[in-house]
Amino acid sequence: MDPAATHTRDDRDPAVGYWHPCADGRLQCDLCPRACRLKDGQRGLCFVRARHGKGMVLTTYGRSSGFCIDPIEKKPLNHFLPGTPVLSFGTAGCNLTCKFCQNWDISKSRQFDTLADAATPEAIAGAARRLGCRSIAFTYNDPIIFLEYAIDTATACRALGIKTVAVTAGYVRAEPRAAFFRHIDAANIDLKGFTEGFYRSLCSAELGAVLETLVYLKHETDVWFEITNLIIPGENDSPREIDAMTGWVVDKLGPDVPMHFSAFHPDWKMRETPSTPHATLIRARDIARANGVRYAYLGNVHDFERESTECHNCGTRLIGRDWYVLSDWRLTDDGRCRDCGTPCAGIFDGPPGNWGARRQAVRLAG
Repeated sequence: MDPAATHTRDDRDPAVGYWHPCADGRLQCDLCPRACRLKDGQRGLCFVRARHGKGMVLTTYGRSSGFCIDPIEKKPLNHFLPGTPVLSFGTAGCNLTCKFCQNWDISKSRQFDTLADAATPEAIAGAARRLGCRSIAFTYNDPIIFLEYAIDTATACRALGIKTVAVTAGYVRAEPRAAFFRHIDAANIDLKGFTEGFYRSLCSAELGAVLETLVYLKHETDVWFEITNLIIPGENDSPREIDAMTGWVVDKLGPDVPMHFSAFHPDWKMRETPSTPHATLIRARDIARANGVRYAYLGNVHDFERESTECHNCGTRLIGRDWYVLSDWRLTDDGRCRDCGTPCAGIFDGPPGNWGARRQAVRLAG
């Protein structure tokens, strides 16, 4: 928490929960493990949850950094309604401090002119249906910090048959975690590394809390989720760490959770760190597959073979992917291999969509 960060009351800022009063008069935010303690007018480290008087408010409710229709594979989700468009949006701020952030202009924003678009949950749901999107995604910054806005939007979407997707680091406490994921259909969890040292030094966070979220999703919810691991040279790219991480995934979550090994590019506070070599990504994928991960992919690079989905039983290419454009499709409508009948883990609903790689900006009002 930045003690200098102060909040000026706006009538649009709704009161929120997940806090308690401390003996010294401050209020402690109980949304994430960071547990920011705030005096009146102060903001938490996320910059969007703030103390106002005797309670807490959310300063970004109903305001977004922009709306865009993306391919669902861009989240990335390879096993959730492939080929379909998703209406994506975020707000501002983040509850982690990742020095390698690839969306730093949004997640690290401290200027509310970043929030160019305003929309009610009902307007977002209506726009998704009007634009032919099968789902909406809370992305670009972590939706945990705008939990109440996300839940209200997810509720409005479900009323219209629109699915909801969360792209998140999973850094959240147990009670709000359960409340949030109760409204979510699919998620991509950003598992940033597999050592506490990495999380402490580069993210100011704790690995254990993220692992708890992954175990919770697998064993206590029906949320379809996939994992992304951004591989950073010299930081989290050792074969030993990849082996430990992928072994843990298979042991604790099972072999069917897809993993995306994505290439780092110099950004934010790590501009001197080189980009991830293609060979490093291939090595990570090979280690994952050797440990039993059935669906392991490369991200942020062009590699048709390693972006595509194979049947883990007979090796048939089930879904071909050239970046975000689908080609081969050897799945039945209920997600089985057409050659051997083995189920492919995921959420499949008939033939694939044909949205392709398009990215379409959208302006909403209301």
